[in-house]
Amino acid sequence: MTTDADTRQSTPVASGSDRGRTGSGSTLRARRRRRPVVTNVLAVLFCAVWVFPIYWMVNTAFKPAGETTSLTPSWLPLNPTLDNFRQALDSSNLLRYFANSAIVVLGAVAVSIALGFLACAALTRFRFVGRRQIFVAILFVQMIPSGALLIPLFLSFQSLGLLNNYIGLILAYVATVLPFTIWTLRGFFIGIPVELEEAARIDGATDFQVLRKVLLPLVMPGLISTSVFAFITAWNDYIIAYVMLKDQDNYTLPVWLASFSTATQGTDYGALMAASVLFSVPVIIFFLVVQRGLVAGMTAGAVKG
Repeated sequence: MTTDADTRQSTPVASGSDRGRTGSGSTLRARRRRRPVVTNVLAVLFCAVWVFPIYWMVNTAFKPAGETTSLTPSWLPLNPTLDNFRQALDSSNLLRYFANSAIVVLGAVAVSIALGFLACAALTRFRFVGRRQIFVAILFVQMIPSGALLIPLFLSFQSLGLLNNYIGLILAYVATVLPFTIWTLRGFFIGIPVELEEAARIDGATDFQVLRKVLLPLVMPGLISTSVFAFITAWNDYIIAYVMLKDQDNYTLPVWLASFSTATQGTDYGALMAASVLFSVPVIIFFLVVQRGLVAGMTAGAVKG
């Protein structure tokens, strides 16, 4: 017959280390459960801070003049109106300003992408003296603020007769965007295995055919993603266009936006926000068109094939 004492003796007693491991395991699981919650909360707060200026721009665009200057801000328009959009759309030469921006920005993006593609192909696929120094120089130029280059660009273009025309502004934007384009495309070119080019040359392909049929399709996601950032940079520029253009008929949309704030009449906040909404629409459309290529480009440039 088994007594209570024998039962107590035969029952294993958990040691302090076992109890400690059990406690630490439960604590670790609790921390792991809390980690996604904290991450999600931080992500929501970050998105709210990032989206709030956009929300306030759209909100102000639908407010009448009295609400936009009220000392008590309202989260939603109390008396929504479309007068601000009518005023922005009735502005003189709006379509011309839009055409000017489209011609200049698309031209600058096309030239930057073409030159960046050829430059990266030469700098990553050919061995020559000074190749690393060129990349360092490109990175250094990219770190210089565009405002610091404004006076040298203005004096150079003035001597060449390139002020107040599309070609001069396109070249100015290319000088601003090209270093970023080359440095960004470099990562995509490095991710392409050299064996693919060697196999194409063994099959009898020339250097131009390798460039067009092998490198170009593989780096296309990088070209698309880089073109988005180049487009946004050139589309949002104000200071270069304002300095380089003298004739009002050649103004771009950012310069047009500045016309809603004058020293004599002050700032028409409602019309300015409505014009800003219209100004943002082409960027959103361009991003939606190339968003699949943008996501593929980001992942393709980060993985070495």
